[in-house]
Amino acid sequence: MSAMQGSRVLVTAGGSGIGRAMAEGFAAAGHQVWVTDVSAVSLSDLPAGWRATAVDATDEAGVKALFEEITGEWGGLDVLCANAGVAGPTTLIEDIALEDWRKCVSVNLEGCFLAAKHAAPLMKAAKAGAIIVTSSTAGLYGYPNRAPYASAKWAVIGLMKTLAMELGPFGIRANVICPGAVEGPRMEGVLEREAAAKGMTRDQVYDGYASGTSMRSFVEARDIANMAVFLGSDAARLVSGQVIAVDGHTENPDPKV
Repeated sequence: MSAMQGSRVLVTAGGSGIGRAMAEGFAAAGHQVWVTDVSAVSLSDLPAGWRATAVDATDEAGVKALFEEITGEWGGLDVLCANAGVAGPTTLIEDIALEDWRKCVSVNLEGCFLAAKHAAPLMKAAKAGAIIVTSSTAGLYGYPNRAPYASAKWAVIGLMKTLAMELGPFGIRANVICPGAVEGPRMEGVLEREAAAKGMTRDQVYDGYASGTSMRSFVEARDIANMAVFLGSDAARLVSGQVIAVDGHTENPDPKV
């Protein structure tokens, strides 16, 4: 995977969680890294040498300004990790407020769209590039009590497939990574909310997620990062339009434990 050593990589929502792990993975492989996050606080402890911009992934003016900054500083972009997302509400469909639905779908879907929209011209000019979209196993199977999140994560797969077709003639690849349940603070929030919604304990919900996979395990952010680094490398030069789950193989997306 060393053929793309020194590539210019943008990771949205790279201040923490999966995004931070992706940025660390690319940096460790010798690439230049630029991360964004909605809050400057999340970008306050980044390693030396990383570039960072606080921007709302759904604010087109801010995203446009970001890419203008990237163009001025780097002259182009080789890899986009469109990773910005929020978990959204965990509740029955009839109890979801329209405002909460729109916020979840906007960050997860529109955030990906805007990043791809402004990255595409840079990659077209270079006739090369890789776009890596973070979806979820919820985007493969759906998930009860998570309608906005699952809907948006299904939608980004359709967006990726379209990008692969539209941009492929320019030498640009697009793929989706579907993480399973990822250890970390965000997942802890999901577990607590789901436990409350289902009348279960947090540990029961955790065990349910794990038991629904063949490997009986959650995944770690570094597992997602390793896949992203591969997809951004020349080792994956003809891998495009693919949906790749990193989840220990989901057998049952909603086990009743």
